[in-house]
Amino acid sequence: MKIGKRLFDLVCTIPGLIILAPALLMIALLIWLDDRGPIFYRQERIGKGGRPFRIWKFRSIIINADKKGKLITVGGDPRISRIGFWLRKLKLDEFPQLFNVITGEMSLVGPRPEVPYYVDFYTQDQRRVLELIPGITDNASIKYRHENDLLAYSLDPERTYINEIMPEKIRLNMEYASRANVWQDILVILNTLLKIFR
Repeated sequence: MKIGKRLFDLVCTIPGLIILAPALLMIALLIWLDDRGPIFYRQERIGKGGRPFRIWKFRSIIINADKKGKLITVGGDPRISRIGFWLRKLKLDEFPQLFNVITGEMSLVGPRPEVPYYVDFYTQDQRRVLELIPGITDNASIKYRHENDLLAYSLDPERTYINEIMPEKIRLNMEYASRANVWQDILVILNTLLKIFR
């Protein structure tokens, strides 16, 4: 199954990058024109086996945003740039992670990789999720696609994320892992696209 999943990732990702290249270049130009800052935002995340790696994302926040607030963003967060609002809404900021897929650090479908700070809150049982290859999308991402808005209503967004949202995400990912195969991945990808275009 692992070989099939890796082959599926490459067969989808390499042609996908070629087809999407004009759109990716246009997004990069819009980000640069917005504030003349860096196009990409690279952040350390924890991958399979607890190994750290740097994730690729289109920058959707202001320069040095991680030094001006918490690691999570909530709805209406002033650190989100003008173009970043639309990139996040349409999930276009995630597209550069296709490069992480090509290098084998990520898969198209798998648990979203967390930053080290939040991984430190995992219980011993929750750390089993680190046995999985992280992905660009998963069932948890679909369920919590409006996570930023949800956190905006919390009096303590970080506590809500750690105690409520994060454990549920891990539960959904372990449930996925128990029956994971290429067909399941295709269903997750199609469901993700359906939710975005809606």
